[in-house]
Amino acid sequence: MQPGAELMVLPEMFTCPYDSELFPEYAEDENGETITAMSSVAAELGVHLVAGSIPERTPEGIYNTSFIIDDGGEVVARHRKVHLFDIDVEGEITFRESDTLIAGSSVTVTETGSAVIGVGICYDMRFPELSRMMALGGAEVLIFPGAFNMTTGPAHWRLLVRSRALDNQCYCVAVSPARNPRASYVAYGHSLVADPWGSVMVDAGSSECVLTADLDMEMVEKVRRELPLLRNRRPDVYRWMEGADHE
Repeated sequence: MQPGAELMVLPEMFTCPYDSELFPEYAEDENGETITAMSSVAAELGVHLVAGSIPERTPEGIYNTSFIIDDGGEVVARHRKVHLFDIDVEGEITFRESDTLIAGSSVTVTETGSAVIGVGICYDMRFPELSRMMALGGAEVLIFPGAFNMTTGPAHWRLLVRSRALDNQCYCVAVSPARNPRASYVAYGHSLVADPWGSVMVDAGSSECVLTADLDMEMVEKVRRELPLLRNRRPDVYRWMEGADHE
């Protein structure tokens, strides 16, 4: 870990293969081995930790869950993936998280001490409404543990990270597993950080590495002041008029 780091982020499903059939096998609850270990790491290093995501077993079913742990090792928030990854790209990839997972229903925003963060998971990043809700809730940094594949990753990953940063004039941190060509699901890799102007600050490439970035919260305030998108919104207009065709 980089000396002086205050926040660490891990990838989506970092404890198990990204395979819907295997999620139940690897599922554990909040008091299981993984989150217990991650809490110890956060406390030992004195950092806040967004523990990627794991298959979380609950009485209701299994969620794709990111646990947010403070620098004392306490779980302070969790994000359960809201938008399940059910896709069928003809001739390329078919995947159905909903075969074994259930969806969360909350927007997740929490303090880390140095910044207010909003957390989503992978496919959540494709839905700008969720990121906007996090920004309106005070988020200065949007964090997305993710695992885009070799079909969607090259086409959309970088574009989406930059777009969510630009839309909401905040930092966007997207953290992926490294690429393993031998895996049943090959992740694209390319963990990224984009700044509030929409520029990519760092890109991990496809190989395993530790990626670091210095996030200046004053830049969030500066960009939002100079180009006041959030203040200039027109929520009074952003609704379907009665009788309008909006299929």
